[in-house]
Parts: sequence; C-alpha cells; structure tokens
Amino acid sequence: MVDKRRLHTLVVLVENKAGVLARVAGLFARRGFNIESLAVAPSADPRISRITLATAATPLDQVIKQLDKLINVVSIRELQPEDSVERELLVATVRAFPETRSQVMDLVRIFDARVLNVGHDKLMVSLSGGPNRVDDFESLLEPFGIVELQRTGKVALPRLASAGGEVGEF
Repeated sequence: MVDKRRLHTLVVLVENKAGVLARVAGLFARRGFNIESLAVAPSADPRISRITLATAATPLDQVIKQLDKLINVVSIRELQPEDSVERELLVATVRAFPETRSQVMDLVRIFDARVLNVGHDKLMVSLSGGPNRVDDFESLLEPFGIVELQRTGKVALPRLASAGGEVGEF
C-alpha cells in the first residue's frame, strides 16, 4: 500500500523510442528519488508514449527541469489531485475458506470489484478505482490473508469542464 506522503503526479509525454523510459527512470535514480508509481503506454499518437508517475521527490521544480533536459521528452505536466481523475487496478489472490468466503464476497460487492478466478480456498479479485479506494479495498482484504497482490501504477488525465462550466466526474 502506498504511504500517505504528498505524492506528485507527473505526466511526461516522450518519443516512443527504445531506451526513453530507462533514461527517465535513470534520472530519478541518479538523484536518489523514488518513483512510487509508474505507468507507461503509447498515446493516441503512436509516435508518443505517455508516462504517468507518482513521486515524493522535492524540490519538484528541479525534477521537472531535469526531465525537460532529456532529449526525447516532449512535454511535462503536474496533475493536481483535485484537477484530475486518477485510477489504479488491483488484482489480488486472497484466502477465502468456506467460513470466510461470504465476507470476502461482501467486500467484492460493496466495492463493486470483480471475482476473476475461484479456487477451493482462494479467490482472485480485481478492482479499478481511485488510489484511495484501492488502498481501502486492499486494507480490508488483508485480514483474510493476501496470497499475491499486483497493483498497476496510477494513470491520470485532467478533469473535463462540464457544459455548465463546472468540473464533474461520473
């Protein structure tokens, strides 16, 4: 589970070329900064990849200046939580013995998660949602016994202005 330090979400558009991600990650490593979350994929333009990363690195302006110096970086933007929509995916195998399976299933229903696979004494479940919602789901699964857990990095996009000029989310 991600700790509650102030994490900055950066969106870095880069040329979709071999080695670019290694250079971005290397910049953080050379400066002793940790990347808490990382998601990378080609954008709508196949020549450009979108890197979404979360870091507690400070001073952030120095990190951004250093990133901007990398030759394959097209643009950098920090997304504020209140101005963006963030999502993560969690996939977990959790113990679900006959006497506790209904409790695990109740959590799955409450969080609108999905059961992906069923075993004799385990369930594989998934949930996509905001990082806090995913954190909460993970915390509530822990007492049952998490056998395996995989979380994606955070992905985020700026919020859209609604027709009335207000920012909204479905």
